[in-house]
Amino acid sequence: MSRAFVKELDEQDDTAGPPRPQSPHVNYVTPRGLQLLQERVRVLSEARNALSGKEDLSSLQSSRDLARDLAYFNERIKRAVLVEPDRQPLDKVHFGAAVEAEDAEGERLNFVIVGEDEADAAAGRISWVSPLANALMNARVGEVVTWRRPAGDKELEVLSIRRA
Repeated sequence: MSRAFVKELDEQDDTAGPPRPQSPHVNYVTPRGLQLLQERVRVLSEARNALSGKEDLSSLQSSRDLARDLAYFNERIKRAVLVEPDRQPLDKVHFGAAVEAEDAEGERLNFVIVGEDEADAAAGRISWVSPLANALMNARVGEVVTWRRPAGDKELEVLSIRRA
């Protein structure tokens, strides 16, 4: 095969393409969210160090991918704004609050409003910039809010607000 068709990996180049884009939103984090980011950086650093000295193409590419991810998560930590949910009032929904709500059919839903990096919808941890969090934010117990969704609007009554 002609060398013209083989892209050599330059050992001086420590990136794998363009950097991962950062969110345009403020990076609010809970203490748990900040710990998760720090743990992610630690794991990525260890994985990259394990590849140190390996010169096969796969290891070099993996190392570059890890460097890209490390730069992304280090920037997420640098931009982090720590919010202490324990210091927030419980009279209305806020960042870090655990919220129980009920829809018109009587189904009870539980959410914790967290930072973008900590969000896990399956676990009931929703990003503060999500449509659901936007609907709930600043609501008080007993208020009905409208959750605007692609599947159609849904009315939710806030049943309780507590610390997560």
